[in-house]
Amino acid sequence: MRITETITYHAPVEVVYAMKTNPEFQERKCADSGALQHDVAVREQGEGAVVVTRRDLSTDGLPDFVKSIVGAHLSVTETYQWDGPAADGSREGTLTVEAAGAPVAMRGTVRMTPESGATHLTIDGDLKASVPLVGGRIEKAAAPAFIEALRSEHESGRRWLDEHR
Repeated sequence: MRITETITYHAPVEVVYAMKTNPEFQERKCADSGALQHDVAVREQGEGAVVVTRRDLSTDGLPDFVKSIVGAHLSVTETYQWDGPAADGSREGTLTVEAAGAPVAMRGTVRMTPESGATHLTIDGDLKASVPLVGGRIEKAAAPAFIEALRSEHESGRRWLDEHR
């Protein structure tokens, strides 16, 4: 299932990138998402960075058939791999989201593009469930949670930027 989402931050790309690669922001994002526990790792890689978060999340609110597969908690690992800046300041990278013990993962691209002092962050990925016969049903059930996580991160980022201006 294709998921494409664009969110806008009212700050330049270099400021948004600095936020997204800041371990303290990643800690806040995990806490804001309701993580029962979490780990964060950020490391520079050339002119880019690799950002890995692992969150244990409650499955409350997910359909019963999904809970029957994954249980009461879900361990989600999110990996952003950012390239160095392009000449216009934009950045590209990859995003992988995997759920331990669950047959669903998302893989895609991320792009930060500047526009009039703002940054558009676009995520374009494929959500796949590797379960015969019911994979499409799992993808449809999981898609809103993935989109909500992106929007929750945007809200955390908006508040972070407001506090750090």
